[in-house]
Amino acid sequence: MAYIAAFGSYLPSKIVHNTDLAQSLACDADWILQASGIEERRYAGEEETVDFMAAKAGEICLQRAGVSADRVGMLIVSSGSGEMHFPGPATMTAKRLGLGDAPAIDLPLASCGALFGMSLAVQLTAQYETILVVAAEKMSRVVTQEPMDKNTAILFGDGAGACLITSASGGLRIVDSVLHSDGAFAADLQLSCGGPLQMNGRSVIMQASRKIPAAIREVLARNQKTPGEIACFLMHQANQNLMDRVAKALDVPTDRFYSNIRRYGNTSSASMLIAASEWQSAQSGPICFAAFGAGFHWGAMLAE
Repeated sequence: MAYIAAFGSYLPSKIVHNTDLAQSLACDADWILQASGIEERRYAGEEETVDFMAAKAGEICLQRAGVSADRVGMLIVSSGSGEMHFPGPATMTAKRLGLGDAPAIDLPLASCGALFGMSLAVQLTAQYETILVVAAEKMSRVVTQEPMDKNTAILFGDGAGACLITSASGGLRIVDSVLHSDGAFAADLQLSCGGPLQMNGRSVIMQASRKIPAAIREVLARNQKTPGEIACFLMHQANQNLMDRVAKALDVPTDRFYSNIRRYGNTSSASMLIAASEWQSAQSGPICFAAFGAGFHWGAMLAE
């Protein structure tokens, strides 16, 4: 049995408004908001590398949990936008956090990496007891490369989120999770080495709006619950229109889906944990995490 002891997040201070992007992309700021539900996003500075942001989010998470670095048995870091092919950001994040020689694993999974990392951590707590899962992305480095594509440049921002998963009771108990992958549509959302981000928006939205509700229903059905019983859905913040579609498909009110995409944009694999870190509620009841991303990879997790 595993529990989420705490969440943490880090957001760069630089705010990029739609009006800033609209000028460089020759489009209308209101169109950006209508198309994505995004009003502003954060861009990291040169010194704010992926591992820098990951460590900051991890520090906040450990502080909130009241856990010292020497108690962390393993680190899992998800990022699809690291500065190097190898080593990935996990080992440098571990060094910044002072984790000693604890194993540090990289998951290069865009958008869905935090969910996959959390699910893996649940299985590994029996051996490592306390596992820090972090997702950090510097997508501005990708989408601001010339020539900029307005269909992707409007969506993404930078940031990091973290959660501490432990075998010690307390916090949110992780009940169950489901994970899926399908390479048939891999070309529809990809970032080649040194190349631009390529996204078939129509395909991504269509697949995500089908697969996310199906995964949520799957994990809930396995645990004899219905969508209406879920107090809050903490989902990858890809696009406000997508989250609204998922809510409609599940026949639950849209206000059950926590959303901060208007302020931060799509921070890829970091977004779900950033949302969880900000989410605060005195309301009791089950929580459902869900994500979908490049690969395609997708899944859902039930906690209470």
